[in-house]
Amino acid sequence: MTKTVLITGCSSGFGAASARLFAERGWNVIATMRSPKDGAGLPDLERVLVTRLDVQAPDTIESAIAEGLARFGRIDALVNNAGFGLFGLFEGTSREKIQEQFDVNLFGVMDVTRAILPHFRSRKAGVIVNVSSGAGVFGLPMISLYNASKFALEGFSESLSYELAPLGVTVKIVEPGGVLETSFGARSGAESGHVAAPSDYEPVSAASARVFEGLRSNRALATSADVAAVIFAATSDGSDQLRYVATEDIKPLVALRRESSEENYMATMREKFSLL
Repeated sequence: MTKTVLITGCSSGFGAASARLFAERGWNVIATMRSPKDGAGLPDLERVLVTRLDVQAPDTIESAIAEGLARFGRIDALVNNAGFGLFGLFEGTSREKIQEQFDVNLFGVMDVTRAILPHFRSRKAGVIVNVSSGAGVFGLPMISLYNASKFALEGFSESLSYELAPLGVTVKIVEPGGVLETSFGARSGAESGHVAAPSDYEPVSAASARVFEGLRSNRALATSADVAAVIFAATSDGSDQLRYVATEDIKPLVALRRESSEENYMATMREKFSLL
């Protein structure tokens, strides 16, 4: 029987690329987004249902799942892809923007997951793929709130995997780095805390800006299609592997964080950001 996946955040980037790839590989796709009119081209694909799902609006979560089940009869996998990055100094970020960062990147994932679990439990099968980030593995200045949301997502996902494995449900984490041809970076750059940060931070901001510019210029560029291929593999490989690093550019920092001593890791990061 043809399998069905529900993907959040399909208006662009990883979500749109994943929707296309799953459809090409013969899956039924419930391609969800806050505004379905933004999913240009997806409704023309065979096996694709485009519908509204705003992770900050619980009623749209329930209705998208119900619509997908009515169309395809079952759902085999969930890809929690919707998210955005909040850029800026913590002290210059408003409480409201911090709440929004967590509402989308963490609580939205939890709400969509909670809504699909009764269906997965009834079938004793299902795969949940949560799209994290390199920023869920290593901390960086100027994105402390994004880091916090993705660190929390990683902890939630790992712990949830233990709870759901006995029920036949598998949890996966996909960790991409920055992919410049998505709209994610543009939105992240536009998202700010709307609070003036003290001038004391100017040296930190300047040093961080230099490092980020160097990372951008030297990055082994990946595309949304590359990340979509990893998302598809994680969803369909039938393994119990938890984490998948999706882009080459973050692998050195991931290795430094996971394979080096704490002392070496911290010394390297402080030197990189001129924070010694």
